[in-house]
Amino acid sequence: MKFTPRNLAFAAVVGAAYCALTVLLAPISFGPVQFRVAEALCILPAFMPVSAWGLWIGCALANFFGGYGVPDIVFGSLATLGSGLCIAALARNQAQPLHFGRCILVCFMPVVWNAPIVGAVIAYSTGAFWAALPLNMLQLAVGEAGVLFIIGLPLMKLLPRSRAFMQIARA
Repeated sequence: MKFTPRNLAFAAVVGAAYCALTVLLAPISFGPVQFRVAEALCILPAFMPVSAWGLWIGCALANFFGGYGVPDIVFGSLATLGSGLCIAALARNQAQPLHFGRCILVCFMPVVWNAPIVGAVIAYSTGAFWAALPLNMLQLAVGEAGVLFIIGLPLMKLLPRSRAFMQIARA
């Protein structure tokens, strides 16, 4: 992962886009049932690993507006960072476009990270942690999977066809 000015600028744009999309679509982005459209951007580390850091900052900034407080700002954004770094590792040294099976793994990674971690943050906020945890994890997993497989998976197949995007990603 090279931290060149161009890569850092790309990460900053990704973070800003994540935050803006999440806040703009706040009614469906926050709460026990989330359909956070910005999570589709979580596929970007498969093309440009440094974007994982932009997603982390964008998520932290967006969670500032979310209502679950410091636990969500810290742990929710760390879940996004963890999934982004795993996605970058899954795509490392792989030809683009990625094989369909690897695309499925990439799209599944944010579900694996966010459902338990953000589900726990939301369950903690209810005051009935153990009773609320399974349902919150399930709700988060369904929303996350919906976004990633409805929006993210097609993007994973379409973005490598864009000459302009691939020039940016390879730089």
